[in-house]
Amino acid sequence: MQDKYKDYLGLGIAGNFALHLAQAGELEEFKDIITAEEAAPKGIFPFYLPSYSPSSQKTRTTPKKILTTYPLSSDIIKLPKEDVNVQMEPEVALICELSYSNGEIQSITPTHFTAYNDCSIRVAGADKISDKKNWGESSKGIASSLLEIDNFKEGSSLDDFSICSFLKRDKILTLYGENVSLNGYSYFYEKLTKWIKQQINTQKDFGPLEPLSEYIEACDYPDRAIISIGATRYTEYGEKTFLQANDEIFVIVYNHNTFSLKDIVSALDSQKYPHKDITILHQKVL
Repeated sequence: MQDKYKDYLGLGIAGNFALHLAQAGELEEFKDIITAEEAAPKGIFPFYLPSYSPSSQKTRTTPKKILTTYPLSSDIIKLPKEDVNVQMEPEVALICELSYSNGEIQSITPTHFTAYNDCSIRVAGADKISDKKNWGESSKGIASSLLEIDNFKEGSSLDDFSICSFLKRDKILTLYGENVSLNGYSYFYEKLTKWIKQQINTQKDFGPLEPLSEYIEACDYPDRAIISIGATRYTEYGEKTFLQANDEIFVIVYNHNTFSLKDIVSALDSQKYPHKDITILHQKVL
């Protein structure tokens, strides 16, 4: 499983859930980014560039080499060697098929969704968002089980799903991110995929953002991608609590018509996980 997505482009969306950027202390970094709507996401960052070849890139911009390191794990998070604060970022990840025309994204088709941890370094003044997103192997989390998308449109089965997250420290399980419906995302369904397509094709090297179309060209146009669609809001505990070695972290995406939050807590306590209508990411922090 650990290498399952080595050929997938890894992208993340910044600012797709109200108030998260303020909680993460990142509003200042995006102050010069102008969006079409106030609620629109701020941009897209790369967290993994598969098969990147600088010789094939007709560009002036070179991404940090660390972005070619495969960062995904389904069971552990390795903290950076530096003494920095790190937070879990509970998110939904979309597994997508990509098609191109004349060097631009033509279509984005989400086929599956799953629980994802966009684990992030909290440091002020980083040059790019991606500087805080990939510091080596096992710096990101993705659940081993996927949920199939029947139709990525309003009224589909995704309307019935929510996301929550927990941190377990000293045997105590505490809610880390708010328990919220996936419909709480600012951009979702067709509005989201349309925005992603336009953003990838037009995003420039500006402020904390990077020229994604140039990077994609240098990766020889991957036909599959993992796109994490934005971190949800933290609880008061999650906002103030950074990860430590021996913590256990959980991100759960579940059908709220099938399970209650109490059911989720019981499953995590017993570690007897259901296999239908739910996907659970469980990582140990090292």
